[in-house]
Amino acid sequence: MALRHKKTATVEQSINQSFENMTDDELFSFAGFDEKAAEKTGYSNYSYWRSTVQVFFKNKTAVTLLILIGVILIFTFIQPLLPGQHSATQIFNDANGMQLRNKTPNAEFWFGTNSIGQDLWSRVWSGTRTSLLIGFAVALTEALLGILMGVLWGYVRRLDRLFTEIYNVLDNIPQTIVLILFSYILRPSVSTLVIAMCLTGWLDMARFIRNQIVIIRDRDYNLASRCLGTPTRRVIFRNLLPYLVSVIMMRMALAIPAAIGNEVFLTYIGLGLPVSIPSLGNLINDGRVLMTSEALRYQLFFPAIVLSFVTISFYIIGNAFADASDPKNHV
Repeated sequence: MALRHKKTATVEQSINQSFENMTDDELFSFAGFDEKAAEKTGYSNYSYWRSTVQVFFKNKTAVTLLILIGVILIFTFIQPLLPGQHSATQIFNDANGMQLRNKTPNAEFWFGTNSIGQDLWSRVWSGTRTSLLIGFAVALTEALLGILMGVLWGYVRRLDRLFTEIYNVLDNIPQTIVLILFSYILRPSVSTLVIAMCLTGWLDMARFIRNQIVIIRDRDYNLASRCLGTPTRRVIFRNLLPYLVSVIMMRMALAIPAAIGNEVFLTYIGLGLPVSIPSLGNLINDGRVLMTSEALRYQLFFPAIVLSFVTISFYIIGNAFADASDPKNHV
């Protein structure tokens, strides 16, 4: 054991002597500096929207429904321009001048005809076009009003009490009563339904945005922005709203089927659009009356299938996009 320690000491002594005999230039060398390489070490190619799209496209069900709903939307708006299409309001007669009532689906009328001889194929797509127009208009209006009011409500402390009182008053008025009153007071039309649905529909969005703003408005980076004199609008649009993209998109996607459902409900109680304006609500209400006749049930099935597909698709796509736009799901 003593011999081993003696050998180790001798080796260490020889190494130390060799280092002592070397100059600084032999011991050390300066590391080179590459400015481009230094920039690469601090560079991140992360993109919020690119990551959102990548995560969304991993959901095969949502992507499939998005493609199908896109095809339906395009076809719905170009259908009247295609050759061989009938007018949604035209009444067809036979050679004897009699209306072609309740004709089952055939080569000429793909979805059959209704009780007064109108082409159900054209009426279904015209009604889908009307209902989607109502849905998109309501969703966009509710989003704009809800986001604006919610941000002001949550960020500007002086307005908190005022907006709270307004919310308490309007929220205690049932939306069904508002829809019925507007339908009675104003002439039934697309604009009437949109106004009636938006009158109180923005409240839920505003309340939700307000709660989210209250949670994040006093975080360190927002306090630092205010101390540096950053304008309020810049704090709102750059610091606050980007955190709420996922919930905003989900709320907008769910507002579309909700608006279509309200239109169907109003038509069911007799306060919807007039019969001269085809809509999914009118078609379903007309088909509901014929449910007792097995041979005429197709007049309910076709619009009900289209309505169900549209509402379910928007629900699934909205939830999938909300999950994809959450930065916590970006890896």
